[in-house]
Order: sequence, then C-alpha cells, then structure tokens
Amino acid sequence: MPDDDWPGNPGPDTTEYTVLEDGEVVGFAQWYFEPDPDYRHAGIDLFLSASVQGRGLGTEVVRVLCAHLIDDHHHHRLVIDPKVENTAAIACYRKVGFKDVGVMREYEMRHDGTWDDGLLMDLLAREFVR
Repeated sequence: MPDDDWPGNPGPDTTEYTVLEDGEVVGFAQWYFEPDPDYRHAGIDLFLSASVQGRGLGTEVVRVLCAHLIDDHHHHRLVIDPKVENTAAIACYRKVGFKDVGVMREYEMRHDGTWDDGLLMDLLAREFVR
C-alpha cells in the first residue's frame, strides 16, 4: 500500500495511470497538456514506491508514456520537473532524451514549510530515445 509520501489527488485536467507490478500498485504516472496552440506541450509526472526503484521500471514507464504522448497525441515537446536532488529520477529522464532547461528556485514546498528547487527538463519528439 502507498505510504505517507504517496502523491495527492491530481487535478481534473490530468490523465492518470496506475503502475502495477505483479498485480500490485507500485506507483502512478500522469500527464496534462497546454491547449494553447502557440504553446502546446504536455507535462508528465511519475511516482514509484521505494520498493521498486532502481530496477528500470521508471525508465520503462517514462518511455511508454512519452511514446503515447508523441505518437498518439502528437505532442512535439514534453516537460517534467523533478526535485534537483532527485538524481535517480533525473538520470532516468535523461535516458529517454530529456534535457535540462534550468533550475526553478524554491519551486516546491515541503511539509515543514521549507522549499526545494526543481529542475525543469524538456524532451523534443525528435530527440526521444525509444
């Protein structure tokens, strides 16, 4: 079962997917998109339980989700924004072609009221590593 770090309920404009392993919920992925044609892009998020991290499942989920957004929804650019200190997630995203755009300072508030920096990363469809 999810622990206290399990993400909250996403907004109504978000498409959600449950990540299963052997029939057990081990995470979720979600995506949203910017509908303005001048800025059209999709953003993704991924969360995996600590029990399955470090085995390549995250890379597989990100690749499947990126392929879906590029091939089926025709997005030319995708974005993701992990915490700067989440080096494992950043390495995962780089494996599929995401590139660092820049650091968003004091981007996400922790439970204790302090702030974490986020790394904005993007992926152009032509740079996707399948």
